[in-house]
Amino acid sequence: MGKLWQKGYTLDALMEEFTVGNDYQNDANLVVSDCIASIAHARTLHKADLLTQGELNLLEEGFQEILTLAIEGEFVINVSDEDCHTAIEAYLTRSVGEVGKKIHTGRSRNDQVQTALRLWMREFLVRFAQETTQLAISLLEFAQLHQWIPMPGRTHMQLAMPSSVGLWAAAFAEELLDEVSHLRHLDSLFDQSPLGSAASYGTPLPLDRKYAAKQLGFAKVQNNVLYANNSRGKFEAMLLDGCDYVTLTLSKLAQDLILFSLPEIGYFSLPKELCTGSSIMPQKRNPDGLELTRSRSAVVSACAQQVKSIIRSLPSGYNRDFQDTKEPLLRGAKAALLTVRVMRLMIQQLKVHEGALRSGCSNELYATDEVLKRLMKGGSFRDVYKDVGMHLDSVKSYDADATIRNRTSEGTTGNLGLEQTLSQAQAMLRACEERGALLTQTYWQLSSAVISLINW
Repeated sequence: MGKLWQKGYTLDALMEEFTVGNDYQNDANLVVSDCIASIAHARTLHKADLLTQGELNLLEEGFQEILTLAIEGEFVINVSDEDCHTAIEAYLTRSVGEVGKKIHTGRSRNDQVQTALRLWMREFLVRFAQETTQLAISLLEFAQLHQWIPMPGRTHMQLAMPSSVGLWAAAFAEELLDEVSHLRHLDSLFDQSPLGSAASYGTPLPLDRKYAAKQLGFAKVQNNVLYANNSRGKFEAMLLDGCDYVTLTLSKLAQDLILFSLPEIGYFSLPKELCTGSSIMPQKRNPDGLELTRSRSAVVSACAQQVKSIIRSLPSGYNRDFQDTKEPLLRGAKAALLTVRVMRLMIQQLKVHEGALRSGCSNELYATDEVLKRLMKGGSFRDVYKDVGMHLDSVKSYDADATIRNRTSEGTTGNLGLEQTLSQAQAMLRACEERGALLTQTYWQLSSAVISLINW
């Protein structure tokens, strides 16, 4: 079988290399979602009397073969195929005969790609939200375990005010949970089907788009067919932006851990199994996972910006530029998911050195506490502030444990609300798991071979 657009001539080799690029390799990630979408499309064609029951059965059998091969990593996409969609249709035609040529009836490769990507992105968001929530829970459990260990709080990287390990860890957990809420909002936005929009303008065939959407477990149809096309790239950028917010948080967490695990500070340390070595310095144990968390955050940001730069100022309707949004989507999403997994592993195995943390709580850390203590005896804040600032040696040692327990305003060291936050996080995790189970049920209604569309 030739290309889907074949018109009786051979494309120049350089032009083929330029227009295909790495697209056929990236499409290995989309074979399963494309087959799932194609089964739903075949059923929609049958409902419109454009396929007989026998033809539908043959097509579904052919798709099951492809799905089995894809899941086992044995479905081959060649550069001459351009993408997985051509490879799938070619295999289908070889496997089930002429009826394989009917599967493209009423759809464009554009809405075919759109639908496969939308299915993939919808599941990725659920999985990413779930694993980010699990990381937040690990941080909250870490905060509970070390809630009452004093820790120097810093601003401008200098000693500032008393803090605690519990406050430090829970801060990142709450930030991640807010970002999960954002991801879940995106999931509801992505839960609309572009299938049937064709090349931006629909078709005159009586295809029931609502039926197709229901088959794929979408909450609704993405109504306007031109908007369905114009949202390509935009939705990908939204997904990557959601990933970017998470990895920005993890970059800050990684930077803290790099600093606080320096031998000169020694608040925390990672087990040797999570550190790499030097090729020349035998003593080195390097926190490469933390350093790469910083850089992968930049990779995710760059992927989000790349997608937005590609779609910026495009005219409405399909444009081939959209093809180049696929690679940064997959690269950025994978980088974000692996970063979450690695950071959770490191938090679960992070060692806390209480002695170093307590030793870091030197007298100057309590300067503000001293000001407030003296104010209780009268005077103005500004005068007392100046006096303490001019005579820092007058600030005597405070009881670190009493200091962090006596801060009882909501969200401070003595009143972190960890149990409530952990309960909220567990509820969010259950919601993500229920959503994932619902998607799995949808796939099983179309193919008993499919559990997940994400292969990493």
